[in-house]
Amino acid sequence: MADESHRYGAFRRILFCTDFSENADLAFEFALQEALHSPAPNIHLLHAIPEPEAQFWKTYIYEVEDIDEKAKNDIDKKIEQTYLSRVPEGVTFEVEMRIGRDYLAILEFADEIDADLIIMGRQGRTALRTVLFGSVTEKIVRRANCPVLVIPLSFEEKLGWTR
Repeated sequence: MADESHRYGAFRRILFCTDFSENADLAFEFALQEALHSPAPNIHLLHAIPEPEAQFWKTYIYEVEDIDEKAKNDIDKKIEQTYLSRVPEGVTFEVEMRIGRDYLAILEFADEIDADLIIMGRQGRTALRTVLFGSVTEKIVRRANCPVLVIPLSFEEKLGWTR
């Protein structure tokens, strides 16, 4: 028998991907709204750190152990300030950080947690990077084993939301 979470359109295991951009913040609002309409909702926040960036900083600024701990502390602080305080009671919220290729980290983690839905913003990073390296979002949409909800930043105006 199929997983009951899909039977009524409810998504219990929601994977929210963030790069801490304004667009990711808007996508988080959608994750929260979806969670509020789901039985026993669980939001998994994933922040993927691209390996080349991690290696650059490890090599040139800190010792390997120091950068890992400092980066983790900085990211933990951002997550707490930006997201954790907004999670309503009754919604389980879990955080995961991965180092590696963004889209692979997202796809692998989505499969590990058997995600019902992936929610992410579109073009959180620079347009130039998207042109040069391809769209992470596009790769996720094409390869994910579950539905993917992609939120463009322009959608905030259409909803009349203010933060």
